[in-house]
Amino acid sequence: MVLNGPNLGRLGSREPDVYGATSYTGLVERCTALGKEFGFEVEVHETNSEQQMVEWLHEAADGKVPVVINPGAFTHYSYAMRDAAAQRTAPLIEVHISNPYARETFRHTSVIAAVASGTIAGFGIGSYELALRALAEQLTSR
Repeated sequence: MVLNGPNLGRLGSREPDVYGATSYTGLVERCTALGKEFGFEVEVHETNSEQQMVEWLHEAADGKVPVVINPGAFTHYSYAMRDAAAQRTAPLIEVHISNPYARETFRHTSVIAAVASGTIAGFGIGSYELALRALAEQLTSR
């Protein structure tokens, strides 16, 4: 499961100097194709709703489904999302398109990172590819 938080559905038009020119549809296609390459199905979701994100994390935990998550702005303050991510029963990798540490100070804190298997940031859309590769390696080494 690849989960995307607020404003990520606007990829391609939202601050392309920060987030790149790839559209959200392009992101979905890349994640889906890479999943097939690794032999697993990838579901990609996007929401501006904290409640919906928490529900998807519960669903993943209940089904022991690995997660790649870009929480967007929820990264910095959503304790509800952090608590839902802490319930994970499979690997959970946090991703960010930009490098939060090279941006505004408020972006330097992630409440998700402490409960994630790992964090990948700053590689553009490639952050998702790196996360899916890491996930595939974790799943095959089990």
